[in-house]
Amino acid sequence: MEQDKNPIRGRGASDNPANRFEGQYTDYDLDEESGEKPSQDTKLIRDDTKQILSRNDSPDIPFTYGLNPYRGCEHGCIYCYARPTHEFLGFSAGLDFESRIMVKYDAARKLRSKFASISWHPEAVILSGVTDPYQPVERELEITRDCLKVFAEARNPVGIITKNYLVTRDIDLLEELAHYDAAHVTLSITTLDRDLARIMEPRTSQPNRRLKAIAKLSEKGISVGVNVAPIIPGLTDHECADILKAARDAGAKHAAYTIVRLPYGVKDLFKEWLEQHFPERKDKVLNRVKDIRGGKLNESEFGKRFSGQGEFAEQIRKMFKIQTQKLGFNQRDLKLSTRHFRRPEEGQLTLF
Repeated sequence: MEQDKNPIRGRGASDNPANRFEGQYTDYDLDEESGEKPSQDTKLIRDDTKQILSRNDSPDIPFTYGLNPYRGCEHGCIYCYARPTHEFLGFSAGLDFESRIMVKYDAARKLRSKFASISWHPEAVILSGVTDPYQPVERELEITRDCLKVFAEARNPVGIITKNYLVTRDIDLLEELAHYDAAHVTLSITTLDRDLARIMEPRTSQPNRRLKAIAKLSEKGISVGVNVAPIIPGLTDHECADILKAARDAGAKHAAYTIVRLPYGVKDLFKEWLEQHFPERKDKVLNRVKDIRGGKLNESEFGKRFSGQGEFAEQIRKMFKIQTQKLGFNQRDLKLSTRHFRRPEEGQLTLF
């Protein structure tokens, strides 16, 4: 079946490829007047998962527990490595991932119960590690905020990874946690180019807003860093030094990076996106990615999947090390404290 491949305004993907487990293709109808696919309305689907904390066993990820209030992400970043996780839910990694959002409405209640249990040994939890806890629906639902209330009540340390300025809404709770060395926020910045960000990360905060978020958090004494992620060879790699300097000037004290990962169907979505927006750069970008990924578009091996290998990957590593040292990043180890943890009393619902 021949599918329309024009970009869809406000979405990263323009297609809904078949689920790799079920082999089903669900296309969205064309608009009768324009002949184009309209931007799909976001649908929220209740997620009644029993275990609120997901356990990480990957040796190259520096945390054990993650909390994902949402599965799927309306930010729509075309390169997102989490897209294939939606296929486990029976959806597509394409438009479904950014328009069919699974919502854990009772996440805060389940988190409080977890912290109240004597089986919980306090340690840092990452919000979220997979999909962004501050994606657009959070503005209305406030599920992440309710979870932060539980973190603050228990004084259990939390690390946040986001691309959204909305994190500044919760400065009151983060400031309270920071008083006990129990909060750190990382803003991911891929590019400083507004036009590129608009088509590559269509529903995220613009880069200047992320820098403002770093500044606001830093001013309140909240530990904050920048993740130059993902670096896309041939497209954004030349911006690394500028991103680091802008983040340092805004108040970031820690910095890290990852190189783009294109697992499963993400590589096809990304190739299509390049063809739509940067056809003249497509071959250069894909060849650079292959150079870093041992001749493939993705490398899943632990220890290599984030930083890559080969000459070009080594150039990025050296550049990043020189720039972070020059700018004074990572002068102190980032270690959140569990010393002030206090177990909530089971059954109390004072926050809700």
